[in-house]
Amino acid sequence: MTNINTLTLQVDDISAAESFYTAFGIADRLRFEQSDASTSGFRGFVISLVVADPAVVDSFIEPAVAAGARVVKPAKKSFWGYGGVLEAPDGTLWKIAASSKKVTGAPLGVIDSMVLLIGADDIVATKEFYVDRGLSVAKTYGRKYVEFDAAGGVTLALYGRKAAAKDAGVPPEGSGSHRLVVDATVGGFADPDGFEWRVAS
Repeated sequence: MTNINTLTLQVDDISAAESFYTAFGIADRLRFEQSDASTSGFRGFVISLVVADPAVVDSFIEPAVAAGARVVKPAKKSFWGYGGVLEAPDGTLWKIAASSKKVTGAPLGVIDSMVLLIGADDIVATKEFYVDRGLSVAKTYGRKYVEFDAAGGVTLALYGRKAAAKDAGVPPEGSGSHRLVVDATVGGFADPDGFEWRVAS
């Protein structure tokens, strides 16, 4: 089975990124490497932190904003739960969400799961690409959404590019580098949307 071990963010300043993500509370789940690759607009992905309840959502959002994150969508209740979207100083979009709308007393600062949501140009083709590389589909909703089994540290999910951008609260247009590398048990390739995968060291 193919596992995603970690995500590597390509950033302008590694020490600044380490400082921000330490304040955010998730530096131990990421790797960083320096890059000055050109990028603009939506990078085609959102990283989601799924947590227990609204208080846990806020326990991530508040220190991240204090450390320099920009609020894209303020945290609030919705039909599906409670959550918000931030843009990190390096440009990465983060969605922090809970399916519960009520505070349950869950420990603060605890992540239940991390999801890499790729905004695919063609969900069917991208799904087939990943299935051919050993990922097992956990759930699928036709051409709208695909989620793969999470055996490693990160769950992979696919959404249409426009839908992913809309959910994150940003325009879908973007170009240049994704500024992201997926570290997994398989690698040495780029997917149909140009996301780089390499074998985790």
